[in-house]
Amino acid sequence: MFKGVDSKAKFPDIETQVLRFWKENSIFEKSVESRRERPLYSFNDGPPTANGSPGIHHILSRLFKDIPCRYKTMRGFCVPRKAGWDTHGLPVELEVENSLGLKSKKQIEEYGVAEFNQRCRESVGKYIGQWEAMVERIGHWIDMKDPYVTLANDYIESGWWAINRLWEQGLVYRGYRTTPHCPRCGTSLSSHEVALGYEDDIEDPSVHIKFRITQETLQSAAPALREAIGLDGKRAYLLAWTTTPWTLPGNTALAVSPEADYAVMQGEEDFLIMAAALVETVGLPGYRPVATVPGSVLAGLRYEPLYNPHEFGVPRFGMPVFEAQPRPDVLTYPVIGADFVSLDDGTGIVHVAPSFGEADFEAGMRESLDFVQQVDLEGKVIGSYSFAGKFVKDADPDVTADLNERGLLFRSGTIRHTYPFCWRCGTPLLYYVKRSWYIKTTAKKDRLVSGNLEVNWYPDYIKRGRFGDWLEHNVDWAFSRERYWGTPLPVWECPDCGQFECVGGRADLASKPGVTGYVENMELHRPYVDDVTFSCGRCGARMRRAPEVIDCWFDSGAMTWAQWHYPFEKEDVFKQMFPVDFVCEAIDQTRGWFYSLHALSTMLFDGPCFKNVLCLGHIVDANGEKMSKSKGNMIDPWAVVNEYGADAVRWYMLSSAPSENTHRFSVQVLGETMRRHLLTLWNTYSFFVLYANIDGFVPVKKEAPRLSELDRWVVSELNQLVLDVTKVMDGYNFTQAIRLIEQFIDGLSNWYVRRSRRRFWKSESDDDKLAAHTTLYRCLVTLAGLLAPLAPFIPEEIYQNLVRSVDGDAPESVHLTDYPVADKNEIDEVLNRNMELVMSLASLGRAARAKAGIKVRQPLAMARICVSNDAEKDAVAALGEHIREELNVKDIEFVEGLADDEQECAVASDERYSVGVVTALSDELIAEGLAREIVRRLQTIRRSAGLEISDHIAVFYFGDDALHDVFVSFADYIRQETLSVDLTRTQPPEDACVQTLRLAGKELLVGVKRAA
Repeated sequence: MFKGVDSKAKFPDIETQVLRFWKENSIFEKSVESRRERPLYSFNDGPPTANGSPGIHHILSRLFKDIPCRYKTMRGFCVPRKAGWDTHGLPVELEVENSLGLKSKKQIEEYGVAEFNQRCRESVGKYIGQWEAMVERIGHWIDMKDPYVTLANDYIESGWWAINRLWEQGLVYRGYRTTPHCPRCGTSLSSHEVALGYEDDIEDPSVHIKFRITQETLQSAAPALREAIGLDGKRAYLLAWTTTPWTLPGNTALAVSPEADYAVMQGEEDFLIMAAALVETVGLPGYRPVATVPGSVLAGLRYEPLYNPHEFGVPRFGMPVFEAQPRPDVLTYPVIGADFVSLDDGTGIVHVAPSFGEADFEAGMRESLDFVQQVDLEGKVIGSYSFAGKFVKDADPDVTADLNERGLLFRSGTIRHTYPFCWRCGTPLLYYVKRSWYIKTTAKKDRLVSGNLEVNWYPDYIKRGRFGDWLEHNVDWAFSRERYWGTPLPVWECPDCGQFECVGGRADLASKPGVTGYVENMELHRPYVDDVTFSCGRCGARMRRAPEVIDCWFDSGAMTWAQWHYPFEKEDVFKQMFPVDFVCEAIDQTRGWFYSLHALSTMLFDGPCFKNVLCLGHIVDANGEKMSKSKGNMIDPWAVVNEYGADAVRWYMLSSAPSENTHRFSVQVLGETMRRHLLTLWNTYSFFVLYANIDGFVPVKKEAPRLSELDRWVVSELNQLVLDVTKVMDGYNFTQAIRLIEQFIDGLSNWYVRRSRRRFWKSESDDDKLAAHTTLYRCLVTLAGLLAPLAPFIPEEIYQNLVRSVDGDAPESVHLTDYPVADKNEIDEVLNRNMELVMSLASLGRAARAKAGIKVRQPLAMARICVSNDAEKDAVAALGEHIREELNVKDIEFVEGLADDEQECAVASDERYSVGVVTALSDELIAEGLAREIVRRLQTIRRSAGLEISDHIAVFYFGDDALHDVFVSFADYIRQETLSVDLTRTQPPEDACVQTLRLAGKELLVGVKRAA
């Protein structure tokens, strides 16, 4: 016998038992080891950042990482998978800073770098434990006993090797560049990090500023301009627009478009010059045009600075060599021509501050402009300005007010636009010129683009869309960080001669001439590695390490080889695993982990490191809003899993939306999904076990009994399901897979089982009953195999009970079995179509009955059916018994048409078919309906009496003569349906379970007890 199954399943409790079984029997390990000689399917785990507890969104990524590995294992592949932990970088540092109450880099250094980094290490360890518990609980099988950890010396050394390789190819350089800088964290961000932090609808200032043209330059200006303005002393200004007033003290040039026309506008007190095409848009009330000149005429003019840096104690440097400039008697700045000037907004005159902004910096280098940087790395204004000491965004109103007081502000307002913020701390980023280390990814742009075309992306549009566009507009990777907890940059610099040396590993470092501070197995983090010095090969001075650490995105991208400590060991393993078959993360990682993987692999190994990429959408709350603590809409993953079970959560996340879509997470909808699908499967399984045990059914591996048409139909559908699910699983479309399974479960439960109930109930154990048992058993075991990769717990429970309990030679776990394979010979497409038609007609018939308000238990005389052609008529006739029984009608009749208002006929229709039920009731039909109602009530009383479904009963009834006639006329039917041995008209005995019923307006006293 099978183990009894409680229909009121507590899935979390069942899953806990399954977890124990997996662990005690090392099922995951066996699933890998048992297939060591089989073809390899490789997977790389995107390392989660261990700086916080896992959230509900992490279950989504874990789910989609788990499924293909389980699936490919069951398809006969060897699928080793190694967990990884991203343990470096700002995410971890910020967590520790908050815990220590530190607010700046200066405070970190006062606290002590060694102590700070130790706290970072401890913080990571705390969260890794929480992650491991969650990963195990949701059934994600991955090797967490031997993970790769980015803080490990071996991992760091492999990163050093990679940088050394790039260095030798001339692909690493240090230079002044505009870099997105976080003033709170005190470090640069890479372009793919910036992409993670954009926010929309941010309010910023919108100011129009007047820059006064010098009289001297006007005297030598082109005649058209000189004549329009005249030399009578009326001031002339160039009008520029900006949303960052704080950058104006750093202004050292204005840019115009040489080919554009510029209007000279005369006002009562001055002249304003701006692009002619934008005059109407900007609006210059009180001004009239007096001339139009090309931008080329304006280029070469000079104007007075808004702020002379020498007057405010701020140095001025000359580009491109950045030499300090002495204070001149008169300081003026130039107007330059530039192709980046847009006529889509602003004034057609661009304010240029080379210390802030990439285009500005490039213009400064090209035009040898002055370089004024009046903002420090904390984002505060330096010097003696009236707004000095303030954070730049806070200084905006003061700068605007100051210019207004001096008559240089033309207009002030606000604008709402998109602005980048630090993806970790939320601080507005500054595009800040400073010296950083770069990887020259632009040198490999063509191979990055062509390599991407070799990859299968799911969804496919990512290849040429989001990821392809990102590669097409690739910029060099700013990969150094001015921080503490990270892989140290393996570059040493000579302070005397400026010589650089890049170290490729520990042995390389230990072998340097005159090395000091290095010891075997030393900690390769700051500050310890900073103490290692050696002799400069050029001048003999002591070389010291450049102070930067490496972008943590480099760490995560290095996992391709660093997880194996390649090339220092396991070279054969790396080559076997490269490129991997599958990676998976959220869609934002197209500019994060996916990019760092692809860029480093291409630059080091001349090709992509993955073959298939699955991009996931994000999880939001039920209303479509991003989850956050401040909104109070966060969902505790443990609470959900402990309430509903991991399989229910996995099922819901799979079926609710395709993987790439945004997933709205609703606990209410999760519960509905569980009830509609997982519980339906469980109840079908419970139903089977109940009747299989009653009948002593034992599945045997011999020729099956002759199947009924209904059996052949469900077997056909089952094989079609296996075929279809296998196809979509191969295409990484796991949402479609679960939806196909849902449809089959619905048909199995609500058609096959319902249509077969009498076959299971009947007392005689004939071939028909054996066929029903055999068929349902096959469906359940096959479903367990199909579902095992998707929702691994409940299929394991079903498999253990239905297979292992009767076959000791069967594989120990469903996850050690082979994936189901379709038998195409058992697929009958004609039968499938015909049964689908019958099911649709039955559904319409039930709708017609509901429309008439007549319960299905009440038999009716006739159902009238309107179909499209003779072939459909023949199909319905052949399967007509199902319609008659489903609709509880005595006969069916084919008609040419049915109207909704037919007399004594309720009609329901869809686009192609109509079904009507004759509503007139004869006395015989009414009596039969009462008999069916009596059966239903007796079954309810049986349950109330606590009787087993297989118990025979004695029935006692006392009441109206008309009801007695029903008992007499339908005695055989009532006995068969309720397993009654006696139907006695008498007062029920005291030991019976008694209820008073009201049927057809009459009272009936009924008693039930177990038959002697």
